[in-house]
Amino acid sequence: MRIENKLIKKIDFGLIAVVLLICILGIVMVGSATHNIGYERFIRTQIASIIMGFIAIGFILFFDYDMLGRLYVPIYIFSNILLVAVLLFGTGAEVWGANRWLRIGGFQFQPSDFAKIGIIICLAKMLDNHKDSLYKLSTIGKILAFVGFPMALISRQPDLGTTMAFAFFSFGMIFIAGLKYKYIFMTGLISILTFPLLWIGILKDYQKTRIITFLNPDLDPLGTGYHAIQSRMAVGNGMIFGKGLLNGTQSQFGFLPEKHTDFIFSVLAEELGFIGAGILILLYCIMIYKCINIARDAKDDFGAYLATGVACMLAFHIFSNIGMTIGLMPVTGKPLPFISYGGTFMLSNMMALGLVLNVNMRRDKINF
Repeated sequence: MRIENKLIKKIDFGLIAVVLLICILGIVMVGSATHNIGYERFIRTQIASIIMGFIAIGFILFFDYDMLGRLYVPIYIFSNILLVAVLLFGTGAEVWGANRWLRIGGFQFQPSDFAKIGIIICLAKMLDNHKDSLYKLSTIGKILAFVGFPMALISRQPDLGTTMAFAFFSFGMIFIAGLKYKYIFMTGLISILTFPLLWIGILKDYQKTRIITFLNPDLDPLGTGYHAIQSRMAVGNGMIFGKGLLNGTQSQFGFLPEKHTDFIFSVLAEELGFIGAGILILLYCIMIYKCINIARDAKDDFGAYLATGVACMLAFHIFSNIGMTIGLMPVTGKPLPFISYGGTFMLSNMMALGLVLNVNMRRDKINF
């Protein structure tokens, strides 16, 4: 019991408090965004997702994260089975144009959200096992193939946003593990040289359209550029102090699409202004900073890589979502962590946060 109390005292309650504040702000904004379409149902679902997420965190904290490292092979296999199942039995194309969801009975979820966590665990262990040979090109190739397979499966759904998320947190973890700068330079050069082939042979027409629209939304203001234009208008309308809850013109009058999921930051910026958006970004910065500190103070490299992977994943989602709402990134359809409406996305992010808290709670070795 003495050991359990010692571990509990090492839980970063400050990180939990920051995430809880973000979640509360998310509930408020989901309620405002859905005010005219039955907000009670959306708020109940969002609160239930948050509660389930914190329960998942509590469950994860019971087990030493070292156990996950020992199970990295089964976790890797299971994660890829989920992604293959999406290609074979996925749903969603009739509504969203891509098969990214699995339906089991009356429950629908997006497997790639959970596969991200699985691959972070597996890549962290892979890097831990090969940290002394990262200078070898053969080791780099093995690791890239390891993360490249699930990325290829996700790109087949197709889901460019999640594929980019995989690439970002994978690069962050490999870099922290000691990737040589010459390999970074080579990767950048190869990416530039192969972009024409990517454009011609891999990217779907709608993905090319998103990139073109990102560069000039006014090419099709009532079609492909509509989302980006309405989002920027909403953000601009908020000015310093915002128009107030339920008073946003773009959101409340239905001009802003996907306002409770992908574009909820636009709703927040319009109704709470620069002040509200700044507070949210500050909370996000504190959250990421704490995750990085936990990675730095981890008792072993595996824990450091785990926390780094989660920090990179969350940072990418935050930047890509806010970036697309203000015109700095193409529209990718990725929600905003702990703010956007969505059960599986909320649960997966909470589980990822549980991994970071687990690393922090066991940052010191305990002698039995």
